[in-house]
Amino acid sequence: MDTPRSSSMLDTPKTLSTTTSILSVKPGDPPSYEEEKAVGQEATWSPEPFSRSLWQKGDQALAHAWTAYLKTLIPALLLITITIFAMFAMFWGALWKIPTQPISGWIVDFDGGEIGQAVVQGLTAPEVTFIRWTTIPSTQFAVGVSGLMDAMKDEKAWVAVAINDGATARLQASISSPNASYDGTMAITAFGVEARNENAYRNYVRQALQDSLDDIRLNFTTRLASQISSTPNLASLLSISPQTVINPVSYQIVNLLPFSQPVATAATFVGLIFLMIMTFFVVIFSNAARLASGLGGMLTLRSLIAFRLLSSFVAYFILSLWYSLLNLAFKLDIHHTFGKGGFVVFWMATWVYMLAVGMALESLILILKQFVPFFLIAWIIVNASINLYPLEVLPKFFHYGYGAPFYNYSKIIRTIVFGTKNELGLHFGVLIVWIAISCISLAIIQWNARRLDLKGIKEKKEAAKRSP
Repeated sequence: MDTPRSSSMLDTPKTLSTTTSILSVKPGDPPSYEEEKAVGQEATWSPEPFSRSLWQKGDQALAHAWTAYLKTLIPALLLITITIFAMFAMFWGALWKIPTQPISGWIVDFDGGEIGQAVVQGLTAPEVTFIRWTTIPSTQFAVGVSGLMDAMKDEKAWVAVAINDGATARLQASISSPNASYDGTMAITAFGVEARNENAYRNYVRQALQDSLDDIRLNFTTRLASQISSTPNLASLLSISPQTVINPVSYQIVNLLPFSQPVATAATFVGLIFLMIMTFFVVIFSNAARLASGLGGMLTLRSLIAFRLLSSFVAYFILSLWYSLLNLAFKLDIHHTFGKGGFVVFWMATWVYMLAVGMALESLILILKQFVPFFLIAWIIVNASINLYPLEVLPKFFHYGYGAPFYNYSKIIRTIVFGTKNELGLHFGVLIVWIAISCISLAIIQWNARRLDLKGIKEKKEAAKRSP
């Protein structure tokens, strides 16, 4: 018994209605049908897929494809060009002419003698240097040099020079009665804190100190040599204590808080960029998951806002833990300042930082959409530009960094790892303010998006009622 023969591709020619949209073509279908046919005609299959050459002439479909390609690519390249000159220039500008202004330096004369006067005069001479020197009375430090060291750790100044108590008296005693153990480096002690900003300390602070103190040492030695050239015991002095003549005054530089952990570079700079990029991935995948699941169209406005906030907070809480464990695995000493509690402080700081930078992306994705990557680049550059060198030496334009998430998180990490000035309350507060602003922005933007969705649905319903 013959079965009814159904209509199939075997019975009809390969045709495609012109009303078919290219958006309905599956990824596996060859984009080879001719959409340029007039309405009412049938579009026939074009030659075999993958059969066209790059510059094939007379093919309208290929010409249209080229037009679509260039209309997409050229605006994107223009936008990237704008990004290079507008955003990249900001990072280059932060490094272009530094230092634009000097950092603060203290001079404390605990000696009160000839050496102290020579050092004060030498450092305060009207010369343009990287350090702006201020003379501080020694009476402000009741406990002596140790009090000055505490002030440096508390970031009262970037560098300090102490003319040690009795420096002139020891030199005069060694000239009068040659002392074989005389050490000129005991006269002056300079203090710096590398962990505050290792780039500034290594590239500017230490070199500026050495240059200034070397000039003072040379001038003092030359002047002293002319004074003692006629001393009756000069031969004995040169025989027993030649360093008294050759190096009567010198110095030692004490790095109070060295940047002693190379791996900390990742935690205080590069790792912050990586974390920002990770928050971008969280935002992109979270948005894709909401679209794929359809949750955005199911939940009420309040539920959707709460869901977006909760999912972000939980995601960053977990990811910040993995990041903290990574630093622990590579032996970053996060117990230096707070002992065993240092890990929790590090973890919470990382969590709050990820929320501060990530929630900004989360709140703007509904507005920026496919342009979110450009905002990410801008977000990274705006933050990274102010973290290589102290804000004090950058142009005033970059002083916005005091309120930037990148800067404040880096300060927290330096306190945890190296014991720099403890201002955790201030830095955590800045990050929390960023989170609050982003959460409020997210709610407002989501409310507006829902309002527009409801408006669109209403218009479609009204159009459907009016249609016959």
